[in-house]
Amino acid sequence: MDALTLLRVRELEVAVRIWHPQAPRTVIAWHGLARHGGDFADFARELGPGWRVLAPDTPGRGLSSWSLYPSHDYLYSHYMTIAVALLDHFGLERVPWVGTSMGGLLGMLLAAEPATAGRIERLVLNDVGPELDPDGLAALGAYFGVPHRFCRFSELEAELRRHYAGFGIEGDDAWRRLALSSARRLPDGSWTYHYDPRIGEQFVHDTPRDTWADWQAIRCPLMVVRGESSPLLSAESVSRMGDSQPGLVSLEVPGCGHAPMLDRPRQVGPIDDFLSASPALPHAVTPLAGWWRRGRRWLRQLGGRA
Repeated sequence: MDALTLLRVRELEVAVRIWHPQAPRTVIAWHGLARHGGDFADFARELGPGWRVLAPDTPGRGLSSWSLYPSHDYLYSHYMTIAVALLDHFGLERVPWVGTSMGGLLGMLLAAEPATAGRIERLVLNDVGPELDPDGLAALGAYFGVPHRFCRFSELEAELRRHYAGFGIEGDDAWRRLALSSARRLPDGSWTYHYDPRIGEQFVHDTPRDTWADWQAIRCPLMVVRGESSPLLSAESVSRMGDSQPGLVSLEVPGCGHAPMLDRPRQVGPIDDFLSASPALPHAVTPLAGWWRRGRRWLRQLGGRA
């Protein structure tokens, strides 16, 4: 990252990682459940110096505070409060949003809520949507709801490679960087992940919503990225998302599960195209825009650029 801003939201300090701080355009990039904003380093590099990338660490993760009251703070309603505080701090009236998993759901809620909908200019959901596989969600809750302890750093790295195989990461160097940014040393010298184990309580305390109603309420341009073998977001769900939002742009990433890392040109290029597109047409005519974008992506794939 090129800069770091620390925001105070109620009693919590929220770290915001920044790439290209002087760029003319800004995008919010929000990470998944147990990750942090550092995951967007390669995304920012691929997106290029024309974009300022703001990537917060959600409380309980990375450099942000851990909550003393998880049942109040590790909830989407509080994450929405933090998101609005971030937008206000940076003077962003309206901004595109790229969200992986939890970060995508947060963006979806902001885009659907009348009080905040106008502040989301475009929305990219990375391997998430209004309908998620319940078994996949249960597995996430079970894994991240308990502490993980490793006697050696190499054991933590090996477990990362196993658990995050769906990221589609290529190369030992990339895995080592992920391990270095994901590890936290414990007082006894062992290792664990760089998040508060109590973030999993979100699955217990958060209030269920009709996320299909939220999805249907969104009026900004929409894009969804799906890992080809995602255990959370099915191809059928993406199809239903498109039926409900005919202007939806979709990208399926081969060799990935949950969730694509957004770390290489064939993943970031289509997102850049979407973020850089002309202002949206009225909602009633966006199907033509969606067909045009999908056709352009198909031509790129034929040319080997996907």
